[in-house]
Amino acid sequence: MTVADPVTLELFTNRFRAIAGEMGEMLRRTAISTNIRERLDYSCALLDADGELVVNAPHIPVHLGAMALCVQKAREALEYRPGDVVITNHPAYGGSHLPDVTVITPVFVDERLLGFTASRAHHAEIGGRRPGSMPPDATRLVEEGVIIPPMYLVERGAGRWENLTSILTTGDWPTRSIDDNVADIRAAVAANRQGAKGLCRLAETYSAETVAEMMQQLKLRAEERMRSVLSQLGDIDSEAEEFMDDGTPIRVRLTVHDGAVRVDFTGSGDVHPGNLNAGPAIVHAAVIYVLRLLADNERPPLPLNSGLMRAVDLVVPEGTFLNPGRAASDYPAVVGGNIETSQRVTGTLIRALGIAASSAGTMNNVLFGNERFGYYETVCGGSGATATANGASAVHTHMTNTRITDPEVMEHRYPVRVEEFSIRRNSGGAGLHHGGDGVVRRLRFLEPMSLSVLSQHRVQGPFGISGGESGVPGRQTIIRKDGSVETLRPVDGRDVEAGETFILETPGGGGFGKAN
Repeated sequence: MTVADPVTLELFTNRFRAIAGEMGEMLRRTAISTNIRERLDYSCALLDADGELVVNAPHIPVHLGAMALCVQKAREALEYRPGDVVITNHPAYGGSHLPDVTVITPVFVDERLLGFTASRAHHAEIGGRRPGSMPPDATRLVEEGVIIPPMYLVERGAGRWENLTSILTTGDWPTRSIDDNVADIRAAVAANRQGAKGLCRLAETYSAETVAEMMQQLKLRAEERMRSVLSQLGDIDSEAEEFMDDGTPIRVRLTVHDGAVRVDFTGSGDVHPGNLNAGPAIVHAAVIYVLRLLADNERPPLPLNSGLMRAVDLVVPEGTFLNPGRAASDYPAVVGGNIETSQRVTGTLIRALGIAASSAGTMNNVLFGNERFGYYETVCGGSGATATANGASAVHTHMTNTRITDPEVMEHRYPVRVEEFSIRRNSGGAGLHHGGDGVVRRLRFLEPMSLSVLSQHRVQGPFGISGGESGVPGRQTIIRKDGSVETLRPVDGRDVEAGETFILETPGGGGFGKAN
C-alpha cells in the first residue's frame, strides 16, 4: 500500500472523527432515557469492511475497545446485507453485559461493503431479577436481564421491531421499561444512519476506494506509532498481580521486545461463581486502552483503533474469569465483569508498566428501582498520581467516561433526594504527588425500592507506586429508619424503605513517590 501523505491522512482522520461525533450527538438528542441523555453512557464508532475499529468519538473506552469483536462475532451468526441493521447484547458475541445494547449498520456503496457504523448504549433497565438489570447475587446470564442474540432489527430495509418487542417483554424476567428501551434503540438506529450518510458522502466526494484506503492507512499509522512507542520502552519483562475484593487474582505478564508486546493473563482466577466474569472483548478493550495511554504523547494524537493491537500478542486462557469460554446458551453472569473487572484489569496493566498509581479502580455502580422503573449511575472517585502530577479528585477514570446525573434531574424523575455530593477529603494516597480524592454521595429514598451496589477497592485501597501510599478504600452504608447503620459488601443488594438513607464513599487514588 502506498503511504498517504500526512496532510491527507490527517484530514480524513478528522472527517471520520466528525462523523462519529455527529452519531453521538444524534443518539444523545433523540434518546429519551436519563442514562443516555444526561449521563452520556453510550459510544459510537466507525469500522472498516473487516469489522475493525477505525475511529470513535471520545466516549466510553470499555465500549469502544470491544466494538470490533462484536461486529465480527455477529457476522459469524448473521450475514450483513444492504438495508440490514443488526442488534445484540450477548457477551458471547462481543457484547459487554446485557444492559449494553449494540446496534450495527453495514454501509454499502454500489453493493460494495464500505464499512460499519455501530452504537452501544447502556439501558438502565433491561429486565433481570432486580431493577436495574445488575443483580449482585446473579450466577447465570439469564438472571441479569433479557438476552438478545444477534438478530435483524431491520432486514433488507424491512423493520423487524415486533421480534425485538417480543424478546424484551417475554421470559422469566422481562424489561420493566419497554418504552424507554425501544425509544433508545430507535435513537441508536438513527445515529447509525447519520454515520452511514456521512460515510456515503465521503465516498461520493472522494470515491469508495479512497475512503477504504484511508481507513487502512489510519490503522497502519496507529500500528507504526505503537511499535515506535514500544521500541522506545526497550526490552521489558514485567509481572503484576492484583486481587479482586473477594480474593480472585488477576495476573499478567508483559513482555516487550523489538516493537511488540505479549500480554499474558495466565494464572488469573477461574470462572467466577458470581457476576465478575469478563469476556475476551472486555480484556481486549482494557489492553487497547492502556496501549493508547502509552501513545498519549504522540502528535498528532492517535484515535483508538484496531491498528494499535497489531503489535500485541494477547493471551487470555479459556476457563478463567477473563475468558469463561462457555457456550452462548450456558454463559455465566457477567454484569460486574464489564464495569468492575475491566477497571481492575486496567489497573493491573498500569501496575505492570509502572506508569501511574492506581486510580479508584471501580465505577462505583449504584442501582435502585421497583417494578415501575430502574435507575443506574456510576459515581466518580480519585485518580492515581504520576511522576509529574497529583491525581485529580472526583473524576471518572479509565474504562468509564460518563457524567453524573444532575440532582435536579434525578430528583424530578425519581423518588429520591440527593442530600450530599461532596469531595471525600484526604482519601487520596500521600506521596511526592498525592492521589486524587474520592467523593461522598448521600441519597434518601422517598418510597420502598430495591438497592444494588457493585464496586471494588472496598477491602484494600488503590495502590500507590514508587513509595507512594495507597488511597483510602471505599465503603457504602445504609442508615435505617430506626437509626441503625448497615454496611454493605463490595457487591451487595438490599431492600430499602421510604426515609432510609444510602451513603456511598468512593476510593481515593494512590500516591506517587515518597513524600518529602
